[in-house]
Amino acid sequence: MKVIEKWEPEDNAFWESTGKRIAFRNLWISIPNLLMAFGVWIYWSVIINVMQGLHDGDATLYSFTGPDGNPLTGPSYQALLYTLPAVAGLSGATLRIPNSFMIAICGGRNVKFMTTLLLILPALGTGSALKDPSTPFFTYVLLAAMCGVGGGAFASSMSNINFFFPKRMQGLSLGLNAGLGNLGVSVFQLVTPWIITFGIFGGTSYPLKGSPVWLHNAGFIWAPILAFFGLLAFMAMNNLPQHYQGPALVAVGKYLWLELLGYGGVAVSVWLLLRSKTWGLSGSMELLATLLNVIVAIAVTMTLMRFATPKPTRENLQKQFAIFGNKHNWIMTYLYVMTFGSFIGYSSAFPKLLKDVFGYIHVDEHGAKLADAIVNPNAPDILKYAFLGAAMGAAIRPVGGWLSDKLGGARVTQWDTVIMVAAAVACGWIIKLANASPHPERYFIPFLLLFVLLFATTGVGNGSTFRMIAIIFPKEQAGPVLGWTSAVAAYGAFLIPTVFAMQIKAGTPEYAMYGFAVYYVTCLFLNWWYYARKNAEVKC
Repeated sequence: MKVIEKWEPEDNAFWESTGKRIAFRNLWISIPNLLMAFGVWIYWSVIINVMQGLHDGDATLYSFTGPDGNPLTGPSYQALLYTLPAVAGLSGATLRIPNSFMIAICGGRNVKFMTTLLLILPALGTGSALKDPSTPFFTYVLLAAMCGVGGGAFASSMSNINFFFPKRMQGLSLGLNAGLGNLGVSVFQLVTPWIITFGIFGGTSYPLKGSPVWLHNAGFIWAPILAFFGLLAFMAMNNLPQHYQGPALVAVGKYLWLELLGYGGVAVSVWLLLRSKTWGLSGSMELLATLLNVIVAIAVTMTLMRFATPKPTRENLQKQFAIFGNKHNWIMTYLYVMTFGSFIGYSSAFPKLLKDVFGYIHVDEHGAKLADAIVNPNAPDILKYAFLGAAMGAAIRPVGGWLSDKLGGARVTQWDTVIMVAAAVACGWIIKLANASPHPERYFIPFLLLFVLLFATTGVGNGSTFRMIAIIFPKEQAGPVLGWTSAVAAYGAFLIPTVFAMQIKAGTPEYAMYGFAVYYVTCLFLNWWYYARKNAEVKC
């Protein structure tokens, strides 16, 4: 690819004669690469669902042991499987921190190529591990952590596209990159259940509801597709002249070093997560340990980047640390965790939650609680519906931005949050009804519709809060704030599956939804007080 020596997208003559064609070519290649990254990051949401089904049919398949060395069963086994999307979420969110600063020192083409290339490793590893149902659980934990590269890619991808377009087109270009990239979650959730019904990679199949499945396809199938898009990025994308990536090998070295620093934070926090599961924590102490994990991951990663990065990166970081002295950075981070954190967290947990709520019967015909839940023979085919929520949340995100342009971001966020509170409470109530019924499938459609509505509100809120950041902060701080908020919000992919696991194990999954609703109420007040009410500090 020809080296670009001049890049001035704000110059109309340059943009129309040269820049527009190059910028859109980079965007159209960036989108499928980001879509694949999101898909690999979140594919554990489908894999654990099928693992659970195969284990229900034959307890020797994908059997895992607890701290006492005995095989896990019932709610303990169900809760354990949530660990995999949670670890992938923890890893992806943490890796967004170094990814926020990569483009300027590694080059956009180099970062995109290396990110997609690295994702081939967990795809092949996941396929190999799933091919052998006796693979230890810790192997899956390592592979889930490796998939975090896909979650981290969002920050570098958005930063890269931001440089290509003039300011008047950044809303459209970033919206297309983010919205279509997010669709990777639902694409993988839709396609994976179908992909595993063919023996295209050989190996042994196992019966699921009377039909053979080759679960290892869920990893292997993506490797050649990733290779294609990675090669396309290398051949047809561009590094820009205002970046300081240096020779390709040097840029690759810097990229790998920053990813390694991010994995320092991932390693410490995942170790803490696994250790905390042996401490017998429950209730508020378990929730506290979960939040501590997030703080440790951020602190370790930021410390490593502060003291173990090359000088140019360190100087860049010190300038951008100014955002931490602005209280609105923290408020908007809190609000964006509500919107994007909920979107990505629910995306990780939704398929498994559907199975746990509607795939098992907990009471007899008289409403008396059973000693052990039994498989519901009338359960709906969960995997046919699992993709709907993420698809709605991703597709409606541009609508949130458009509405905010017309009505104001704070006003849209305010009413959106009201609906989020109501939908979360209603979902919790239906979970309670389903768990107390010998026919939980009767509550499936209302629950599905309400949860898709909840996903829609997360998408609208993603668009409206991003619009608010552009208004609240000066130009030099808006970029770093976007990167920081997206990194912290991505921890929703860790927090929400972990909270569901805690409540599934306790037998009260509805409490998770009630807890999220309480958090949304606090967001409602903050948004109203600082941004939405008459005489608010920053009307936006």
